[in-house]
Amino acid sequence: MLTKRSVEKEAPSSEPKKVPDAKGLYLFVTPQGSKSWRYDYRFGGKRRTMTFGLFPAVTLDEARNLHFAARSMLSEGRDPMAVRKVGKSERLIGLGNTFDKVWTGWFDSKKERRSEVWRQGHQLNFTRDLSPAFGNIPLADITTEALLGVLEKVAKRSGVKTAERVRQTAIQVFDYGRRKLKITANVARALTGWAEIPAKRNHAWLKESEIPAFLDAVDAYPGYLTTRYAVQLLFLTFVRKGELREAKWSEFDLENAIWVVPAERMKMLTEHKANRHNAHDVPLSRQAIQLLEELRPISAGSEYLFPGNSSLEKPIAKSTLNVMFGRMGYSKALTPHGIRATVSTILNERGYRGDLIERQLAHVDSNGTRAAYNHAKYLDERREMMQAWADILDELRLAPQNKGTEQWA
Repeated sequence: MLTKRSVEKEAPSSEPKKVPDAKGLYLFVTPQGSKSWRYDYRFGGKRRTMTFGLFPAVTLDEARNLHFAARSMLSEGRDPMAVRKVGKSERLIGLGNTFDKVWTGWFDSKKERRSEVWRQGHQLNFTRDLSPAFGNIPLADITTEALLGVLEKVAKRSGVKTAERVRQTAIQVFDYGRRKLKITANVARALTGWAEIPAKRNHAWLKESEIPAFLDAVDAYPGYLTTRYAVQLLFLTFVRKGELREAKWSEFDLENAIWVVPAERMKMLTEHKANRHNAHDVPLSRQAIQLLEELRPISAGSEYLFPGNSSLEKPIAKSTLNVMFGRMGYSKALTPHGIRATVSTILNERGYRGDLIERQLAHVDSNGTRAAYNHAKYLDERREMMQAWADILDELRLAPQNKGTEQWA
């Protein structure tokens, strides 16, 4: 058996060596002179090596006590390494190093400056895929292999693009963990290129010459009148579909011909860009105001312009306009979001200033410095442009092939 003196005198050799003590405990000595206490055992048919610490930080007596405790667990049918890992996990939970704890810290630090869409998207990735897999596991113990397994499972269930969105959520959590000194590497970033991600496709849009036929198709649509009005207002304001879908009457001032979309409903920016977005002023043309006046009684007293069919307390579904476009035969020719590209292209071709168009689209300047100092709303000029655009739509509606039809609103 070893003694304190013999342990101290044990010299390294050219190869690692084991110096036995008793009942499987031994001193492991590396060629560099490092000495650690170890214990080899078998559990579940597998050989395992348990390390009790380095000498002299862990003395011979302490190593023997730890070794005795490990052998006692084995006699009870418990794996001492698994028991120790659980204990370590429990300690780390208290320190806030588990995935769930770090996620909460990251999410809480961001959510007040993010949109509801942003919050819902990351929460879904967390509750559905990431937390069930890694919830109480310390961040430092999550491997690239483990995360890859989750991503492949998601890809099989919901597709590669959804799985990549899950990885993007994980990237943010691990980055936050690095900033808080809980880990030194981001395993989610290490999985860049883990799968062949389909290229992003631009939203389908129409040429100016194709608009008259589309307007005819809207008029002929046999569905709900409110859905037709939604498409018409989308064309007259070219806001984003989500901003239109959740529009409330309280946001509209028809007397002053303005719609103010609240900041919390504006599309938020990605992490690598500015994280702020203001409310968006949308000037209303005469045609838009007339449409809204006709729409109000149809909305049946709901706070929403376009309430859902099953409940006045909720807006129309996210898919409503896309379904309408599909039934009209435009699923590949135009998307609701593609209306923005359609209008932007036509206005640019007709010589309207890019600043006006971009401001009306609520796009943020890619030049961060310029965006920080340019707070111009160009409201008067945008009013003129929005009225001109509504008049253009009327002209297109009364194009030769469409004579005899009525104007919108």
